[in-house]
Amino acid sequence: MMSWRSTYRSSKFRNVFGKAAGREECYEGVPITRNVHDNHFCAANPKFLAIITESSGGGSFLVIPVYKTGRIDPHHPKVCGHQGSVLDIKWSPFRDNILASCSEDCTVRIWEIPDGGIRRNMTEALMVLTGHSRRVGLIEWHPTCSGILYSAGYDGKIILWNLEEGKAVRMIDSHSDVVLCMSFNTDGSLLATSCKDKKLRIMDARTGRLLQEADCKRHRVGRVVFLGNMKRVLTTGVSQWNTRQVALWDQEDLSVPIIEEEIDGLSGLLFPFYDADTHMLYLAGKGDGNIRYYEVSLEKPYLQYLMEFSSPAPQKGLGVMPKRGLDVGECEVFRFYKLVTLKGLVEPISMIVPRRAETFQEDIYPMTAGAEPALTAEEWLSGINRGPVLISLKETYKRPNPAGPKAAKRERRAMAMKGLDLIENVSPKTDNEFLKMFYRQQDEIKRLQKELSDKDERIKQLELELHNLKNVTY
Repeated sequence: MMSWRSTYRSSKFRNVFGKAAGREECYEGVPITRNVHDNHFCAANPKFLAIITESSGGGSFLVIPVYKTGRIDPHHPKVCGHQGSVLDIKWSPFRDNILASCSEDCTVRIWEIPDGGIRRNMTEALMVLTGHSRRVGLIEWHPTCSGILYSAGYDGKIILWNLEEGKAVRMIDSHSDVVLCMSFNTDGSLLATSCKDKKLRIMDARTGRLLQEADCKRHRVGRVVFLGNMKRVLTTGVSQWNTRQVALWDQEDLSVPIIEEEIDGLSGLLFPFYDADTHMLYLAGKGDGNIRYYEVSLEKPYLQYLMEFSSPAPQKGLGVMPKRGLDVGECEVFRFYKLVTLKGLVEPISMIVPRRAETFQEDIYPMTAGAEPALTAEEWLSGINRGPVLISLKETYKRPNPAGPKAAKRERRAMAMKGLDLIENVSPKTDNEFLKMFYRQQDEIKRLQKELSDKDERIKQLELELHNLKNVTY
């Protein structure tokens, strides 16, 4: 008990807190899909945010540059090439302009998004992959190899695609029912899957050869995730008493879980998100308004509960920003993009380590996976395994504003008065707000008039100097 307590106290992440973005940093007016398929419906990278949208015919999704926050135009162009509802979207981990999508039309499509976003509806895909006999509900990119994509359909098959040649190179048919989730280990040599047949499987990612299998009767597995280099696998699911629970497994022995821990009695699917750099696990339930987070270790108690981010709005799905897109200066270690269907809102939620630091924090930002692939598709298919190419986030570090967030807000308000940011120019709702806005505008007018007067004087002074210079020359 004493060792558990001391381990907890020495953790760098015990005080991590969730911070929801302000209104000016959210995305409003997004027609989020109402599809009941269990997926995230959102994908993010440092350039773009993609959200699956509601559409009357076929399937479509929005692609928005990350910096274009605020209200989205109802007529914003969409990617709408699928003939059925879009069920999953994933950005390439190595090329920020390449996006994969899968749909009820039994196809997987690869799209290339131009820099700055799309200006008109996009219907022509870079590549159309056909091979499934039923709708495709899940896609995953290989974590270290460029040009390798996996897709799982309702026909119970997983197809390995070589995008460098535009063809399927392997079909894995060891599942007797629909595949619910896929997860790779760090170097992409192993693939873990959960299936509707209540079995957890670990297989060779290259050949599809089954290595381990668990028949989960007491713990009906919904989602599975590899825990980095720990040689552990974590699953979320439902117990025999219909309570949500998590289970931790040894990837080399799935005969019995290391631990099983009940979470609560709610019914929504529990999505796990693991950060291998900080060894933190985030659990977010579909339809919940909260996100729990834990610290994972190889010793007991294995899962150490840290804290919980709570919000009254239920989440339809969650997108995750890669590490290279985080705000390192603010000690942000994880970022979600929460979909709120009832409000048509996408709300960024930042997980922050509370520190006042003037330099880059190397202890919470170790070397992390970058955007450079470690292997080509041909090298990986030939049998070579290699870990991700690591980078330091020190280059992305920007010193935080020493005056704090209030000064930053005043700066944004000043920009709004200059016409550079229309988000802050909202209509006043009360008499007090009206008076504040009136006096603020009067002060701004006086400042601009003074600035104009100073510039007029400076112009006259320069004209006089120019006139004198001409007289001296002649």
